[in-house]
Amino acid sequence: MHTAAYLSTIIAFRDLYGVSGVEVGQHFYWRVGGFQVHGQVLITSWAVITILLSLALLGTRRELRTVPSGGQNVVEYVLEFLRDLARTRIGGGYRPWVPFIGTLFLFIFVSNWSGALIPWRILELPHGELAAPTNDINTTVALALLTSAAYFYAGLRKKGLSYFGRYMQPTPILLPINILEDFTKPLSLSFRLFGNILADELVVAVLISLVPLVVPIPMMLLGLFTSAIQALIFATLAAAYIGESMEDH
Repeated sequence: MHTAAYLSTIIAFRDLYGVSGVEVGQHFYWRVGGFQVHGQVLITSWAVITILLSLALLGTRRELRTVPSGGQNVVEYVLEFLRDLARTRIGGGYRPWVPFIGTLFLFIFVSNWSGALIPWRILELPHGELAAPTNDINTTVALALLTSAAYFYAGLRKKGLSYFGRYMQPTPILLPINILEDFTKPLSLSFRLFGNILADELVVAVLISLVPLVVPIPMMLLGLFTSAIQALIFATLAAAYIGESMEDH
């Protein structure tokens, strides 16, 4: 009986290890030292960064005017939107966090839209395929971990070591739950963004393969809308977490 139970445990762990190796999509790997890097994520991420830098340079290439027009008008509108988002969620002392929240929103927004508008898959690689950066769990986890590091830094900078006293609020009985919450925040941020973008691209790909002409267009438009909403949700939650870590209980 003990031997059978032991063998069943080994088989269960072996199956679990096999599940951990399951991959979504085809990846283009680079070898960097002893590490295996998803090359397609770096390629598309730098493409998104290039797009953002180009738009920023085009919008501010001329001397800034008191009465904005053209590209300057668009840039100022985006900046005001991001500033209002940070001010609403963080409150006092929001200004230093506008660049961080703005970078998160713009990178995720352009990444999501690039997956819906740019036909990445027509660019052939030796193996694997290109896709939006946020279509890879590594990207969304990295963004979520940056958010976690940001709100820990914000809390420690304002309160010092007394920041950790929040784990005992409103009662020490909730200590394990409050600690667990800091692990669930990056998990929920990363999996929400990754799952929504992956599901949207899969639905559009399936519809295009079945009905390649008119039917996928409404789904693509809906995908653009949901992609923008996902970027807004991620940036809003990141700002809310930072504001929560800085507030006085």
